[in-house]
Amino acid sequence: MEEHKITRIAAVGDIHVKETDHGKWVDYFKEVSTNADVLLICGDLTDTGDEDEAQILANELRACTIPVICVLGNHDYEKGRHKLIRQAIQNHNVHVLDGEAIVIGGIGFAGVKGFGGGFDRYLLTMFGEDANKAYVQESVDEALHLERALQKLDSDHQVDKKIAVLHYSPIKATVVGEPEEIFPFLGSSRLAETLIRNNVAAAFHGHAHAGTLEGQINNINIKVFNVAKPVLVKAGYSCPYYLFEV
Repeated sequence: MEEHKITRIAAVGDIHVKETDHGKWVDYFKEVSTNADVLLICGDLTDTGDEDEAQILANELRACTIPVICVLGNHDYEKGRHKLIRQAIQNHNVHVLDGEAIVIGGIGFAGVKGFGGGFDRYLLTMFGEDANKAYVQESVDEALHLERALQKLDSDHQVDKKIAVLHYSPIKATVVGEPEEIFPFLGSSRLAETLIRNNVAAAFHGHAHAGTLEGQINNINIKVFNVAKPVLVKAGYSCPYYLFEV
């Protein structure tokens, strides 16, 4: 039987599930399942980076009857338990990507957490103290992980479109609304360069809670969506997820 084609992508980020959230997300995931073909969760799955929070999310996700694709966020790394969080959440229906790719319904999804580093002419360079070089290297490494995942889609699969799932932003436009002083910590143009080279159709991210819902990469037709839950709530989504049709 031919695989069902993906036409509706639901996306949300920064859901920050807590240990007290038992039962809170069931109706949410049921509604998403009714209206979309796949759900993207763009990082900060947990509130404090605890595997017990991840287990709550895993239990809630049983209500989701469509495939789920996640990346981790900075909150998920807070206690150094990110591997346990991934292990708790991932199953046959829930895919946690970290420099990897998956094809569902003819659409190729590549996911990384991403990292900071700044945007455009304010992009940090590898110069100065070792600590600064290490920060920039982390940004470079995340972009390289995304590059490899996207290239794997081209080499190993026939896909109709490629979608990037991130936590950090690839462009400045979707973090506008946050204090400018913290822009370098909200994303990196290195991610955007990777998206351009690999002809990605759209990218979804979170992290910037006070950012802007929609942007575009340098007048190129690559849409970028900041689907952090607070951004969606501010934009008037009563059930906060963004629905993107391909």
